[in-house]
Amino acid sequence: MPRAFDAVLLDLDGTLVDERDQIHPRTKSALERATQSGARVMIATGRSELATQPVLAQLGPRIHPGPAIVYNGAGLYCGREQRFLEERILSERTLGRAVAFGRERGYMCVTMCAGVKYASEPIKEVDRLALKDMTGVRFVDQHQLLGHRALRVTLFSDRHPDSGAFAAEVAAHLAQPSYLTHFPLNVLAHHRESRLLVCDVHPPCRGKGEGVRVLKEEYGIDPRRVVAVGDASNDVPMFEAAGLAVAMQDSMAEAMALADRVIGPCGSDAIGVLLEELFELA
Repeated sequence: MPRAFDAVLLDLDGTLVDERDQIHPRTKSALERATQSGARVMIATGRSELATQPVLAQLGPRIHPGPAIVYNGAGLYCGREQRFLEERILSERTLGRAVAFGRERGYMCVTMCAGVKYASEPIKEVDRLALKDMTGVRFVDQHQLLGHRALRVTLFSDRHPDSGAFAAEVAAHLAQPSYLTHFPLNVLAHHRESRLLVCDVHPPCRGKGEGVRVLKEEYGIDPRRVVAVGDASNDVPMFEAAGLAVAMQDSMAEAMALADRVIGPCGSDAIGVLLEELFELA
């Protein structure tokens, strides 16, 4: 019987990589064998291209992942050529309103562009800790957060009951076409103690569902033959677009509600076991 799937679309944090940013050996082996069998492997992450590069390097040349979806769908990045194949840029009006919103309310704000991220110098310790592991940050005066080709603006708050309430306030202020994602910062492995909430403002896009589009347009893969694996609310667009949605054991409620299957925890060999089954790997 022919296999049912031709591609796998993988989230990174909380899914493919563990708290040390490592891929389980069994999963890496299964990805290599899946690639050799003709399947396509694609990364779909909320990370920037700078933060994604080490994982692409870890996958190595024998896995040959396709271009990666970064910035939650705002960018399509080629790791081999180290360049963007697609970039969606925030309009000057949206960028200006997002930065002004952060300045007026005292929220830390980061403007993210290809190759660099601009942030005002943190005043509070909680804000400084939020930026400690962020790659490519350059500290500038607040007015220098503007005037860039930004793929994303990230805002941090410690004043809202949850990230959904924070995002709702941001959306109401912007009143511009955009794609917002949000989450408590403590869902990330290096920020378990943080009380901050995050709202990311992107240009209009399909979120990580852009990965399913690219697989169809570039490789002719029917969305019904795509497996999407993730753990968080920003994985919902690819869960909705793919033929099989797979959630990790410790997934956020929004991802769990849409999952067709639930597998083991991040850091285990659960993804490797899944790939061996779905792609019929010996």
